[in-house]
Amino acid sequence: MNMVDEARRTRRGGRGSRRELRSAINTTMLPALKRKLPLVEPMDEAHVERIDRASMDILEDVGVIFRDPQAIADWKSVGADVRDDDRVHLDRGLVRELIKSIPESFTYHARNPANNLPFGNDHSIFVPMTGAPYLRDLEDRRRGPTLDDLASFHKLSHMLPAIHSSAHHIVEPMDHVVAHRHLRITYSSMKHSDKTFMGMTTSPKNAEDVMDMCAILFGEEFMETHAVVTGNCNGNSPLVWDETMLGAMRAFCKRNQPVLCSPFVLGGANTPASTAASVAQLNAEALSALAYTQVVRKGCPAIYGHYLSTVSMRSGAPMAGTPEISLMNFMIGQMARYYQVPWRTSNTLGGAKTFDAQAGYESASTMMATLMAGANYVWHSAGWNEAGMHCSMAKFVVDAEQCAMGYRMAEGVKWDDFDEALSAVRDIGPGGHYLGHPHTQANFQDAFFMPELFDNNSIEQWIADGSQEITERALKHVHKLLASYEEPKLDDAADEALRDYIARREREIPAVDALNNEH
Repeated sequence: MNMVDEARRTRRGGRGSRRELRSAINTTMLPALKRKLPLVEPMDEAHVERIDRASMDILEDVGVIFRDPQAIADWKSVGADVRDDDRVHLDRGLVRELIKSIPESFTYHARNPANNLPFGNDHSIFVPMTGAPYLRDLEDRRRGPTLDDLASFHKLSHMLPAIHSSAHHIVEPMDHVVAHRHLRITYSSMKHSDKTFMGMTTSPKNAEDVMDMCAILFGEEFMETHAVVTGNCNGNSPLVWDETMLGAMRAFCKRNQPVLCSPFVLGGANTPASTAASVAQLNAEALSALAYTQVVRKGCPAIYGHYLSTVSMRSGAPMAGTPEISLMNFMIGQMARYYQVPWRTSNTLGGAKTFDAQAGYESASTMMATLMAGANYVWHSAGWNEAGMHCSMAKFVVDAEQCAMGYRMAEGVKWDDFDEALSAVRDIGPGGHYLGHPHTQANFQDAFFMPELFDNNSIEQWIADGSQEITERALKHVHKLLASYEEPKLDDAADEALRDYIARREREIPAVDALNNEH
């Protein structure tokens, strides 16, 4: 059989293989992204040191308010200068000494060991959005979410390969009272996915409940030496950390679990109207919290965090996808690497009210900056819209595919089949095509990324297929995914213990629409 006949035979078989592959749903999680592209670093060494000096000057001269008696006592115990009862002035030498003990890298352990994730240095993970008080549902209607809606998002997170975590309250389950939500949210994260997840930090008591539930699932001793969950603590910029966040931070640190130390930046509103000065303030805020984690427990994992937005000087509304946010991400990445700590940023952000062109442009701009800045914990990677006010089911799956595309780009150029591919040039020669060549047939699936949710057919084929736009195609894909979902079953004993714990805590905590701070 000559090469042409072989190519024809392979092509006939290849068509069937392609049809089979297109109809199958691949839910195997991608490993943690190991980035191989050069990073964008707009600051030279002198600029980095200038930001560092400015931040240390803020910590020493202006100080940071810690609105929490226990934190003040902790700071006094290590010799910090506390004035006016709650304003802590931190010596730069003390800060540098404290943050030295933060691990530069560690491993996230999931209940399915196949989904464990190396973290830090040149590794990145994608985590869905959280905290949306509304959703756009399977009919693209904007409404209040339920616990079942949250479960659907956790199922999607489990099934989407580029999503590395089920997060926690992707949407707020409004059908449960506020005081009990953290229990149901945590159980949903654990039950519907066997990937790593996040833990609620809405109050110190809630954070302690999350830690207890993690101990049931993973074991108390295991948690002492393994990261299994992530907490987030937001600062009140400018230069304030409050009692709720600090108490939750302590709950995680005492159990040796990583926490994101995240100033909440509204550039021009709670920071100066300057990109560089905003980074200097944010850096000071993040360092003060990172240092405090090591006062609580030396050596516990902590992550340099932030939420970045700029404020419209016309309306006062927060904006996403702006050039300054990208610049700040580049700069913060440099600062985190300067201090040798892992860092978090936000992904696929936008202010669009529907899944429209604005949503796509803003999200793409944000994602490109986070990848090129070298972020480790890439949060809000799926579903974010309307400045975080709703999570869109359609956008959720398209964002996840965009993350897969970004993942492939950030892996860099693959050289493993270079010589084999070059030999095809000699086989085909001038004027031919490569579609039937054995190398193409062997590599058609992996050579170039093939999006499932973008339409690249001719307009005639698009019309014949029903003239579907991206939202309709995405929602059909969501239906398909949820219909084929298979639950990764919890261990029976652990499941029973978790349910018993939830039932007991719901008896102990009054069923009220307020955060639990006492019970």
